[in-house]
Amino acid sequence: MRSVFGIGETILDIIFKEEQPYKAVPGGSVFNGLVSLGRLRVPVTFISEMGKDQVGDLILRFMTQNHISTQYIDRFPDGKSPISLAFLDADRNAKYSFYKDYPTERLDVPFPRIEADDIFVIGSYYALNPALRPRMVEFLQYARERKAIIYYDLNFRKAHAHEAIRLMPTVLENLEYADIVRGSDEDFLNLFGAQAGDQVYADHVQFYCDRLITTYGAKGVELYTSRFKQHYNAPAIEPQSTIGAGDNFNAGLIFGLLKEDVRLKDLADLTPDRWERIIRHGMALAGEVCQSYDNYISTDFAARYLAANQ
Repeated sequence: MRSVFGIGETILDIIFKEEQPYKAVPGGSVFNGLVSLGRLRVPVTFISEMGKDQVGDLILRFMTQNHISTQYIDRFPDGKSPISLAFLDADRNAKYSFYKDYPTERLDVPFPRIEADDIFVIGSYYALNPALRPRMVEFLQYARERKAIIYYDLNFRKAHAHEAIRLMPTVLENLEYADIVRGSDEDFLNLFGAQAGDQVYADHVQFYCDRLITTYGAKGVELYTSRFKQHYNAPAIEPQSTIGAGDNFNAGLIFGLLKEDVRLKDLADLTPDRWERIIRHGMALAGEVCQSYDNYISTDFAARYLAANQ
């Protein structure tokens, strides 16, 4: 069975609702999607780092409970596992404050065994961080050599918008490694100063990667390839929180790639119909997460979804 590998940050999200702490859940951009995939019984491995502290112990136990391999986690003794405070506004969108204390030496883990057509996921600032860049490039080169499908979620937050020009060469290098790129209109504004997906695809992405998926929240999803452009309407929902929406769109899309048995060689010739089936999985998982305060789909929803998609 094909596997999914993700590399990124894991963090304890403390969620505030009406200025009071409401819930504390393990989170992180790539991590959230992997939790949902683990609950869908996809073989998942997470490559990350956390402190040898109570927060790290909590996250490690959570990973085990959700069928995520902990073999490639760097537990550092110097520093502390990161936490974030997520403040929900009236529209249930989150604003974050991050608290991190990493050591100098980071991500000291070996390469996992990646096979051809496995899926390797990178995203957010972790994929751009200068302190981790040499190690990130080693993993990307390894995934490419092993002929994995590389999935890049831009997830570029407003807090880093002032660094966009400095980080652009790294973004472009990631685009060149990627086989599929996903970004939201908010990511595009923070990173490129533009929100229109067709402009971003033409000016920034197409030269490096043929496939761009753009998410617009309630306004739906657009797919851009050199062969066609497609729009998909989003189902109407009453959101409770948008935390994890994009991360779980990624999870659903990856689930769709596996269900459709899409291999690396197939990506260039996928039909609009197959793309729609794949993207609808992404929208289903994102919509489900938006209707809760969790960062990932529930185990009950995962069981029902698997039963419905046998």
